[in-house]
Amino acid sequence: MSTDFKHFQSAHCENGVASNLLKNKGIDISEPMIFGLGSGLFFVFLPFLKVNHAPAISYRPMPGMIFNRAAKNLGIKVKRHKFKSNQSAQQFLDQQLKANNPCGLQVGVYNLTYFPEEYKFHFNGHNLVVYGKENDTYLISDPVMETTTALTENELEKVRFAKGVLAPKGHLYYPEYIPDELNFEKAIKQAIKKTCREMLAPVPIVGVRGIRMVAKRIKKWPTKIGNAKTNYFLAQMVRMQEEIGTGGGGFRYIYAAFLQEASVKLNRPELNNFAIEISEIGDKWRDFAVNASRVYKKRSNTQDIYNVISNQLLELADLEESFFKRLRKSI
Repeated sequence: MSTDFKHFQSAHCENGVASNLLKNKGIDISEPMIFGLGSGLFFVFLPFLKVNHAPAISYRPMPGMIFNRAAKNLGIKVKRHKFKSNQSAQQFLDQQLKANNPCGLQVGVYNLTYFPEEYKFHFNGHNLVVYGKENDTYLISDPVMETTTALTENELEKVRFAKGVLAPKGHLYYPEYIPDELNFEKAIKQAIKKTCREMLAPVPIVGVRGIRMVAKRIKKWPTKIGNAKTNYFLAQMVRMQEEIGTGGGGFRYIYAAFLQEASVKLNRPELNNFAIEISEIGDKWRDFAVNASRVYKKRSNTQDIYNVISNQLLELADLEESFFKRLRKSI
């Protein structure tokens, strides 16, 4: 069983899977366009939820939401399935492959045999495409990898039914209906407005307000929980920002590319200026990550370093608040 599928590498797994699945259906849509239409630029701080023994921080919506949002804006219907048994999950996947229908899967990262050891950790929100099967081996298009790879039946079953937070439960999905015409102009405007609305949300844990909450806690953590635990929390924050997907800086660069594409489709040259600005903000997110990593690796000689990196985050919150207010007004 092998479908006619072409692999394209991407910066982020869900964007890449969505883009690749739609390209397979004849729609030439880029990763940045998927990300922008899916309002993938996001921030939430969940101090009451622990991931790897640290407060949960996410730079993106829940797994699956980017594709769902992008599809909804374009009038595309995405079919999703979860399974109670491993056997039924495998049977359904095999049926789809026989019908020449590549499928997106949500899986756990830790047991992906083709991942380098340094990237293996307990995270169940990764996405990949299964596009074929040879004997007992599934053909895998993981968009964060340069080339296609493979997993045995047992290996795929293990990652499809990984345990813990965001347990995938065999989660499988594919585009079920695609309209004859796609209204990109309407979809782009809707998506930009949603991103602005979420980043400017009047909720203390979401968007720019969530960034400010984290910044203020960084100043308090050393006294409250000690330097060692603070450093661990910072390490987890940077990992979520720079290693799980592309998080902070990387997502700003992808959004900049989306705004560049949007400027052409909408004939709105001023969106290019916003693209340049959000890219520069992405650079500042990377600067924050570098400084924070020096702290938890004990390589920083900066005095009062926790206040320094806290102030970096506060500056980022101010910059993004201004950015999204002006982008919302423009669109």
